[in-house]
Amino acid sequence: MGDAILDALRGAMDSPWIYLAIFGLALVDSFLPVFPSESLVVTAGVFAAHGAPNLVLVIVTAALGAFCGDHISYFIGRFAGDRLQHRLRGGKRRRKAFDEAERILDRRGGLVLVIARYIPGGRTAATLVMGAVRYPMRAFSLFDALATVLWGTYSALIGYLGGAAFEDDPLKGLLLGLGIALALSALIEAGRYLWNRFRPNRQQDGAAGESR
Repeated sequence: MGDAILDALRGAMDSPWIYLAIFGLALVDSFLPVFPSESLVVTAGVFAAHGAPNLVLVIVTAALGAFCGDHISYFIGRFAGDRLQHRLRGGKRRRKAFDEAERILDRRGGLVLVIARYIPGGRTAATLVMGAVRYPMRAFSLFDALATVLWGTYSALIGYLGGAAFEDDPLKGLLLGLGIALALSALIEAGRYLWNRFRPNRQQDGAAGESR
């Protein structure tokens, strides 16, 4: 069974169509997060350590697909901005959360975009909201280029290092690469949760200090 899976993966990775698949999945995943594109990029990186596909082309096609997809998501948010804001602002709590997100994007939009790229689903939310709040297009493209190149390089290299570590067993290299990618996503998500969990307490403490 394992040999059959390995042969199927090797055949797919040897095909020049793999680059189109990487580009397409990275593009669609940016605005329709059904299947995380990191999985395919990491897998391609693993097999790149064994000769095919080409590591540089994997990085380029992944980054380019993600860049194009993020801009589709941005323009969806921009052209559907009024309706999106109306839905997101429905209710006092959601309106407060949206206003806070808008303030954060005004101050740290580039950092948010870079970090969100490592969170499946989170990157879609970030690009949609940045479009909805009319975040400057030039700044968005600049930071998104940085985010997607870093993401593509990181994902492919994780797979490549896993494949190099297990030269005789690509499946183990794949499991290692995917495990590292999942662990980092979980770490970022945990950090975001803790930030949201304890940040209001710091704000309340600051307000209490000013009232004394």
